[in-house]
Amino acid sequence: MSEKMTQTERLDFLVEAFKADSEQYQNIQTPTDESGKRRILRSLMNIRMPKGMDGSVLDVQDEYLCERISENGIVTLSDIPVIREGLSIWQGDITRLAVDAIVNAANSQMLGCFVPMHTCIDNCIHTFAGVQLRAECARKMSELRNRFGADYEQPTAVPMLTDAYNLPAKKVVHIVGPIVQGRLSPALEKGLADCYRNTLDLCAENGLRSVAFCCISTGVFHFPNKRAAEIAVETVEKWLSEHGGKIDRVIFNVFKDEDKTYYEELLY
Repeated sequence: MSEKMTQTERLDFLVEAFKADSEQYQNIQTPTDESGKRRILRSLMNIRMPKGMDGSVLDVQDEYLCERISENGIVTLSDIPVIREGLSIWQGDITRLAVDAIVNAANSQMLGCFVPMHTCIDNCIHTFAGVQLRAECARKMSELRNRFGADYEQPTAVPMLTDAYNLPAKKVVHIVGPIVQGRLSPALEKGLADCYRNTLDLCAENGLRSVAFCCISTGVFHFPNKRAAEIAVETVEKWLSEHGGKIDRVIFNVFKDEDKTYYEELLY
């Protein structure tokens, strides 16, 4: 049935399905314009707690998201120039990248961003992967709480690997970066370096040969952008030199012009 639906019909169907799924917003008025419907659907996905959903709804969600991602434009490794020794810079939306793994800057709860329409990378990745991603993260966190206690939160620099669902990437690596609340310290710098090192270790262990890193800990975690770029490049270059042939390509994915400038200064 869903294969015969147009993208407009899928959007209408999903808005009503996610409204019905939400006790709090079942009766919210549906906008009449496409952009308004997209906003309300994304918002309802963002605030939804991890739980099961009817398979027929998931099928339509998956088809809708795959079409949206196709419209945005999928970017492959061959589209991204190599600067040197398997290193690349790419500016844009990480959810467009068809690589073996993309890195998500997560928080210690590891369930994604619950703020409707928030522009953080955590929100974007969960939105375009689909609600199955939050459900998988919740299952993994439940297993960890069973092992380590009900108050368990994911520590800094300990990566978690999940499927990518509707994203063009094969896998997502979720990692909690260090939070800078005052002055930058050697411990915080080591924590950020560990994020890159441990992620590369995890990718190599799982046969993931291309990985796109976001700018971990910058933004709301307040790590200085320039120093973060320096640590990222230094750590990745050292790891690649020590693990020759384990990973073919590392992409530094940037969104802001400021970060692009810092990485270009370091790599060119």
